[in-house]
Amino acid sequence: MGKTKELKESQILSDVVIKGLQELKGENIVYIDLSVVENAVCENFIICTGTSNTHVNALARSVEKEVRKTLGEKPWKTEGFGNAEWIILDYVNTVVHIFQEESRNFYNLDELWADAKITKIEV
Repeated sequence: MGKTKELKESQILSDVVIKGLQELKGENIVYIDLSVVENAVCENFIICTGTSNTHVNALARSVEKEVRKTLGEKPWKTEGFGNAEWIILDYVNTVVHIFQEESRNFYNLDELWADAKITKIEV
């Protein structure tokens, strides 16, 4: 299995994740292509903001449902459902970060990976 196929699968997953976020009106969705960054932890990040604990939780569930329905995949690991300030859905090559605005501003992942290719997703 070559890198091209891996990137294509990663892009398909990313598109499905973004659809799941858009379904429930996720805000400020950003796609970060980490494939150009040496020693990156994965191929890409998708970052999104929710307006409340309930919204963040619902966005994460929407992504899980959309990915399971479309691709038959479950996240390898999840974190943050307890307080829903920052939920992580780890699909190995694609990691989804769903924040409340205050947490997103504090951790500032968008700027941390500034040397990667960053695409803002229009709603």
